[in-house]
Amino acid sequence: MAYTSVRDLLNACKTEGSSLDEVILRSDLAESGLTEEESHAQMRHLWQVMTETSRNYRAEDRSASGFAGGDAAKVEQAAAAGLLYSGGYYAQVIAEALKTAECNACMKRIVAAPTAGSCGVLPSVLLPLWRAGTYDEEAICRALYVAAGFGQVVAARATLAGAEGGCQAEVGAASAMAAAALVHLKGGTAEACAEAFSLALTNLEGLVCDPVAGLVELPCIKRNVIGAVNAVSAADMALAGVVGHIPADEVIDAMAEVGAAMSRDLRETGIGGLAGTPTGQAIRDIVTMAGEEE
Repeated sequence: MAYTSVRDLLNACKTEGSSLDEVILRSDLAESGLTEEESHAQMRHLWQVMTETSRNYRAEDRSASGFAGGDAAKVEQAAAAGLLYSGGYYAQVIAEALKTAECNACMKRIVAAPTAGSCGVLPSVLLPLWRAGTYDEEAICRALYVAAGFGQVVAARATLAGAEGGCQAEVGAASAMAAAALVHLKGGTAEACAEAFSLALTNLEGLVCDPVAGLVELPCIKRNVIGAVNAVSAADMALAGVVGHIPADEVIDAMAEVGAAMSRDLRETGIGGLAGTPTGQAIRDIVTMAGEEE
């Protein structure tokens, strides 16, 4: 995509009199050389993989380490029993975020959106709405274009890799992309989409990447939930007219600066943060010994 700033995306919407998804689609077509039909087919395929990932979730599945699996089912059961503060859409978002992230840990098929470690955020906020019939597949795919456009700007201005920018670059970016997609679905303006994106990314600025034992399981899976719920909150604030006052591009640039300032131990090395705690190190030893025995 040719756009390297959210500001340019918003200006293009005004100049062309087009919606965000249309502007992003045209830019992608110009760069990829695909026809509009081919691009839509690819996006529908990605959405279908997201739905299949959720549908193929099995509560009994466990990751190779044994530390991931079954949690989404716990949330669904607790929600059905009325044991949770959250309910309805929010409870479904939590469960879906866990489902996709657990499937990733169990080596099942997922969509990196934008990364494997943050794969549960975007589908989790969209799947419940689609299943309820609130939005059809076409509307969902248009929202996915919006999410992709914002994600591309992050990739161009900063990074989407935890090894470079910490988890703020993965779950943070995914959360911001999801927030923008939700606002677009609700009929919000391009400016409101950008505001939701900015709010969501701001809320997770500074989030480190500290996977225990170097696995994309602890705390990664639960952070997908935080990213998803944060996306919904940011979308609601933006739809209500709440602003964060710092433009989206400046938030992205700040994220890049914070990521560069992070200790290397807090950027996907499995050394610092939670990975460096006594329990984190004990888990690392268990995983290492299990690998050696195999």
